[in-house]
Amino acid sequence: MAVQEARRDGADAVPHKGGCTCGDCPHGAREGHRRAVAAFLLKRDGFAAGQGLPAAVAHSASASRQWVSEELAQAAEAVAERGRAEGAAWLARLWRRTAAVVWAGVVLLLLGQALTAIGAGWTAARTAGLTAALVVAGALTAASWFHRARGGVLAPVIGEDNRLSTSRAVAAAWVLFLAYAVLVLAGRLAAASGPRERDALIAGLELARGAGVVTVLAVVCGIAVLVRRVVGLRVLGQRLQKVRADRPRAADLLTDDAGRGTFADIQYVVISAVALAFAAVRLARRPDQLPDLPWGLAVVVLVSAATYVAGKYAEGGRPVILSVVRAREAGDLDAPIRTGDDIEIRGAGFVPAGAQGADRLARMVVRVGAVNVHVPLVPVRGGFDNPTDTLLTVPVPAEVEPGRVEVQVVTAAGVETNRYAIDVTD
Repeated sequence: MAVQEARRDGADAVPHKGGCTCGDCPHGAREGHRRAVAAFLLKRDGFAAGQGLPAAVAHSASASRQWVSEELAQAAEAVAERGRAEGAAWLARLWRRTAAVVWAGVVLLLLGQALTAIGAGWTAARTAGLTAALVVAGALTAASWFHRARGGVLAPVIGEDNRLSTSRAVAAAWVLFLAYAVLVLAGRLAAASGPRERDALIAGLELARGAGVVTVLAVVCGIAVLVRRVVGLRVLGQRLQKVRADRPRAADLLTDDAGRGTFADIQYVVISAVALAFAAVRLARRPDQLPDLPWGLAVVVLVSAATYVAGKYAEGGRPVILSVVRAREAGDLDAPIRTGDDIEIRGAGFVPAGAQGADRLARMVVRVGAVNVHVPLVPVRGGFDNPTDTLLTVPVPAEVEPGRVEVQVVTAAGVETNRYAIDVTD
């Protein structure tokens, strides 16, 4: 209902044209999401300051906490809906941008060749390089159009969690570079005038000359497949928590799901980029053969790739409950856990990486016996005091029968923790 009212307000403010801000069309999705986020933050900080509570619930701490949590959960869902709409609209527009970047690269190559040809003259190698660039750019543009709803050229490197995959991006870069190098040789072979020149170009494709770069290509492509398999199995085995992102970002190549920089990803991207730059220079200097990547540099890339895979194996972990105690406020007497009391669940891994948003936090559930209790959102200025990654506070519902019951947490990623037994008294 709140979403519909917000859309009507936006539609009344600005009609559907180039400056539309209602969020119902692609060019208005970003503005609609921005306004929804601003309204949510204002509401959250207002509740954190004790403002906006109705008189019917203000007298009861538990009732006001539950009411605030429900209000924030509904507002957060509206923000998440706008975020998904913005992400879809952003992906739909991205294919034109990626195609423009590809052709800008071709123009830069042409300018570079024209500048370096001054004095040295235009050669067949320059023609072959430019022709190969045109072929690759045309193929990428066609692929971008066919995948225009999924990000254009970036579609193959976007993972199942809607983030850019580091392993796929590195592998795609090496594949494109090697395809370009082979096309350059093919262009030179087509323009060769004598049998000796043709034989020299064919000899340039021999494995002995390109063993280093071919080995690197095989390893990075294998790692892209292996990492996808490893991540999938760890998610299904509940040893890794994955939360889908609203849209991919360039920072995904260097960070984890929470946006924090990770050493394994950064070193893999940096070393691969340096090796690619070296191989490109070798191709420019020797366009009659595959780039002969030195074995020393190839081994450095392989070590970097092994470090990246090891980092993927080491990341994540299943959430765990370490203890459950009765929550005690100042002045309370020590007592056993009774129905209606708040309990503190202490552990680790309750909030998966990338699930710090209110809509994700509102999905967390605690099973107390056979009763599912949604974790209440407790706002503070700038964030939430509950839930956190190591501590959850929930009430013991009246439906729980006295006796020994088990407590279990279900995170926003759908992963279940271990069961922890507590005693509930009358």
